[in-house]
Amino acid sequence: MIRLTLSQMRRSAGRLAAAGVAIVIGTAFVAITLLAGNVITRTTYDSIAAQFTGADLVVRGVPADDAALDAVRGADGVATADPQLMSYQQLESGNRTIFQGVLAEPTDTSVLPLEVADGALPDASGEIALPVDVAERLDAAPGDSITLVRTVLEGDPESEDAWTEVREQLTVSGTLTDPYGAYSMQGGAAVASAADIAGWDAGLLAPGEEPVLPTTVLVTLDDPSDVESARTAITGALTNAAASSGTDTAGLDVVTPKEHAEAVASEMTGGENVMFTLFVLVFAAVALLVAALVIANTFQVLIAQRTRTLALLRCVGADKGQLRRSVLFEAAFLGLLSSVAGLLAGVGLGQAALTIGRGMDLGVPLPATVTITPAVVLIPLAVGTLVTLVAALSPARAATRVAPLEALRPADAPSAARGAGRVRLVLSIVVSVIGFALLGGGVALSTVAGEPTNGLLVAVAGGVLSFVGVLVGAVFWLPRVVALAGRLVGMSGPTARLAAANTLRNPRRTAATSTALLIGVTLVGMMSTGAASARVTMDSELDARYPVDVTVSTDLSSDPTSVAAGDSTVAPVPSALVGTVGDVAGVSHVVEAPATAATVAGDGVDEGLALTVRGVAREDLASVMRSTETVEPLAKGTAVVSQDMAEAWGLEDGQRLTLTGPDGTLQVTAAVTALADSALLVVPADLAALDPDAPVTSLWVGLDDPSDATSVVPSIQDAVADTEAPADVMGAAVERAGFQQVIDTALGIVVGLLAAAVVIALIGVANTLSLSVIERRRESATLRAIGLSKGQLRGMLAVEGLLIAVVGAVLGVLLGLVYGWAGAAAALGWAGSPVVVVPWRDVLLMLAVAAVAGLVASVAPARTAAKTSPVEALASE
Repeated sequence: MIRLTLSQMRRSAGRLAAAGVAIVIGTAFVAITLLAGNVITRTTYDSIAAQFTGADLVVRGVPADDAALDAVRGADGVATADPQLMSYQQLESGNRTIFQGVLAEPTDTSVLPLEVADGALPDASGEIALPVDVAERLDAAPGDSITLVRTVLEGDPESEDAWTEVREQLTVSGTLTDPYGAYSMQGGAAVASAADIAGWDAGLLAPGEEPVLPTTVLVTLDDPSDVESARTAITGALTNAAASSGTDTAGLDVVTPKEHAEAVASEMTGGENVMFTLFVLVFAAVALLVAALVIANTFQVLIAQRTRTLALLRCVGADKGQLRRSVLFEAAFLGLLSSVAGLLAGVGLGQAALTIGRGMDLGVPLPATVTITPAVVLIPLAVGTLVTLVAALSPARAATRVAPLEALRPADAPSAARGAGRVRLVLSIVVSVIGFALLGGGVALSTVAGEPTNGLLVAVAGGVLSFVGVLVGAVFWLPRVVALAGRLVGMSGPTARLAAANTLRNPRRTAATSTALLIGVTLVGMMSTGAASARVTMDSELDARYPVDVTVSTDLSSDPTSVAAGDSTVAPVPSALVGTVGDVAGVSHVVEAPATAATVAGDGVDEGLALTVRGVAREDLASVMRSTETVEPLAKGTAVVSQDMAEAWGLEDGQRLTLTGPDGTLQVTAAVTALADSALLVVPADLAALDPDAPVTSLWVGLDDPSDATSVVPSIQDAVADTEAPADVMGAAVERAGFQQVIDTALGIVVGLLAAAVVIALIGVANTLSLSVIERRRESATLRAIGLSKGQLRGMLAVEGLLIAVVGAVLGVLLGLVYGWAGAAAALGWAGSPVVVVPWRDVLLMLAVAAVAGLVASVAPARTAAKTSPVEALASE
């Protein structure tokens, strides 16, 4: 039987090719899905944990003393340990001045998230490596000299002449790029030797004064695989060192970069970090389900073609078991062979996509090669073969049901009379109703009750149940929908009416074929709708997270306590800079933000606390802020305080505070919000009560389009550098654009993967039409004999394919919109009220593709039907 089965496979190679293509696409889909899931997770985590790239462990909250650092370095398993230090310095070259963040070069430079574009990293003291764009603005190349301008505290800080300006010459050792966008918000990062950074920062401290802020230490290990042992050793060493010195380790945290990324990703998504877990599994299930439907239809075609052969085998002694095993062996052989091809195709396509993506300016760091894990190899092979076997079970049973002599008689045309059972109808209705009720309940639980975790779980369960109910009941309602569409099409002539009638000849097969397409289109529509809704909703969330696109400040590194005491001053933003920044292409508005330093008093507030107080009118803020939610409480007598500052200094929402400035005292009520500013925000009238001559120390800049931040922010930096003002440019919009790019890339990969399901389903349309041609061979010949032309026969099959494809696509689009809206609402309930969006472009594209593909799928079956002569087809079989 094995030899006979292989012989039959050779004779049916053309038909098996269609089934093989479906399996290849299905298993390739699974392989690419698994690879893409790894890439999405890796890319997103790399973007979030960019500043820690290359480190094996990140130790946060390390006390700022040599004993703590020595304890980390001396822990078992630690190879290197370096504090992550950044010092903001004023750099000059010619008539240009830039205020630039400079990183301390670590012992192991692999922990730097920066790459050398030209030259090298600093080799000795007095060298500095600059970001490429900064080097261009300073017109400096490797080997050139630039000037570092800094101030040094000498003697008593109360003395007027305690601060001395020091100018040092630095040699540019190289230029750097930031592929992960680790320091994009800070305008990039330069690198200098750790000794230079320590010396520059020490110059700001009074004699005998020690740094008090805890630091972050990047650790590499002797054995990167033994993370847990090193983590335990570091924690123990720091605890012992703190006990000896009496320092506090309450903020100590030892994590891997991945753990840090997971925590931040979870925080950004309100704990709903489902994109990296649930969706990948759903995609694989979708591919297998669609492929199974297509494979089942394909084997039905094969069994229909071999009815006489199978009957003859029964006559010469083959039993039912042998025939069943023959069909299943054929399915297993085809499944395994096609799965191997699909795996190779999936890996190849995944690698090609990565290669192309790395060559494009996606703004997202992509790995150079795909990661081949055992799961990537074994899962596609196993499920491809298994699904093919399962899909062939029904055709295998069908091959053994007909008696040998009955099978040798001419076959009757298939009847539409056979329907589905009432149990199936009742079951589909009950499951659908329960599913849609759960789906609505999950959305309400997430958006109204404020429980996104439970809401998402309930919505997913409801979505799965309702979709299963719809698919189980498709055999009842899909043929009726096709019949309704057929009546509309039938008005165009008798050929179209014949095509519409043919779709009802075998309602089960029509329903199965249209269902395969419906599944693919539903999920593509769901993801397109969900992606569009998620994009708009996430834009709102990013607006709240990064309300101001760009800030230009001169008080970023100032000490409010020193300024309030009169020991230091903050240079104002040059008045000409306002117009200069406003003239930069892409800038929409510029708001001046004057500020002063004031002492803060209140219940539970540390004595001597001084903070920067900034004054801006609410109407001005509306012109530059993407979201004014964080400044809604701003009014006369109210000071808006950022949540981070409130936690750091023990301030509470609604607390009464007394602010004392250079020229007056002010009573205000604290309003704690998520404002991203280290200063207290008040209205201009309240600021005038503290300091009527408060200088403008910050410009808040709004862009026309935040997605253009990567090109506009460097232009602003150029404009600031030309004024020689020691101002720092912070481009929050750059980081925002980076997050948007990650979201868009991930969603694009997802929708692209689901599009493969539609391709598989369209192969099913071609198979169904082929089976229809085989079953109606005599009928088609009769039509030809009574005057139907070849062109009309082709047209009939084209309309039939068009009906099946378009009906499945339209219904899939409608279901996709419902599931997409519901999914976005449930998944993004943590971000507020999700916005409902209809992706019209994607909807029209899916319908057009389905229509064209339905016509294309009819070409081969129509050619087969038309080339057979009427006399030959009418001959007794």
